Amino acid sequence: MQTSDLRIALFSGNYNYVRDGANQALNRLVGFLLRQGAAVRVYSPTVDEPAFPPTGDLVSVTSLPIPSRSEYRFPLLISPKVRADLKAFAPNIVHLSSPDPVAHQALTWARKRSLPVVASVHTRFETYLRYYNMSWGEPVMEAMLRRFYRRCDALVAPSESMAQVLREQRMNFDISIWSRGVDREVFNPGRRDSAWRQSLGIADDEIVIGFLGRLVMEKGLDVFSDAIDDLRRRGVAHRVMVIGEGPAREWFEERLPDAVFVGFQQGSDLGRAVASMDVLFNPSVTETFGNVTLEAMACALPVVAAAATGSESLVGDHISGRLVRPGAVHQFAEALRAYIEDPALRARHGAAGEARASDFGWDRINQAVADTYLRLVRRQRQH
Repeated sequence: MQTSDLRIALFSGNYNYVRDGANQALNRLVGFLLRQGAAVRVYSPTVDEPAFPPTGDLVSVTSLPIPSRSEYRFPLLISPKVRADLKAFAPNIVHLSSPDPVAHQALTWARKRSLPVVASVHTRFETYLRYYNMSWGEPVMEAMLRRFYRRCDALVAPSESMAQVLREQRMNFDISIWSRGVDREVFNPGRRDSAWRQSLGIADDEIVIGFLGRLVMEKGLDVFSDAIDDLRRRGVAHRVMVIGEGPAREWFEERLPDAVFVGFQQGSDLGRAVASMDVLFNPSVTETFGNVTLEAMACALPVVAAAATGSESLVGDHISGRLVRPGAVHQFAEALRAYIEDPALRARHGAAGEARASDFGWDRINQAVADTYLRLVRRQRQH
């Protein structure tokens, strides 16, 4: 059996209607599988004006806007029409990418037909509760996730650090690594643009601390702004550049009145913006991989990040950046100060990060997922 024999039903809670690292990885995976001759059918909520065109065939599932976060949709159920589409497609493996109600129903559907099921883990959903004053609910959320993931035949996680967390949480014991790649045509030090920086009012000799990501509280915006306040109180000269959009932008702008907000960027514009920073600051603990961390490393930037899943598998502490205890504002500020004041340290750690980023090529990474599919299908056929 080979990749071209696969028929994959992929269920996503957000395949293309709001752009994020997870769904861009899924679209890249589908593109790779289609080039290898596999058949793929994607089932996800849809909207009239998605963030980007879907890769492959996309079937809409019933969903509702999420209260207070209406840009996202909550998958509700697999309708009779979708069930008929599934039956006609006749998958030989099912891939679930978010533990929502539709994924639960798809899992039951696959189990009744003795089809293997793989789940990919893109987000630490249980940690989101901390940002909405509901941390008391983490054990309950973790138990719900465990029930879902243990019904699956295997999991794929984007980093070894995340895989270890899943093992410790007893989510599953068949866990493979589906890492993330980086496009070196887009992300490289040559994209740095002094003229563009100057157009934003940033002088060549000013050191830019960058934030890259969706502007939502669970990305650690409070810790980021508190650390910047710490630097300002100590009189450490710097500038802040924020790349991204999201519902918390107004809050973030009020907290960082001197920052340059460049909004959402993509493609070569994103590569230019990242390379035009001097250090990336990523205090988030919700990522399972940290695409933004890898993109900054590819641009030869040192990274100051929370010592959490994702970044721990990418950043070498005191080698290509600094890993700091989550929420430790003063320690984050001290790590940033060292890079601001020591250009040789900045250059040395940035070069080490760029070398590490060269290990992440998309085709090799996506083949690891195809290999997991093939292993599970072969095992199911042997039984």
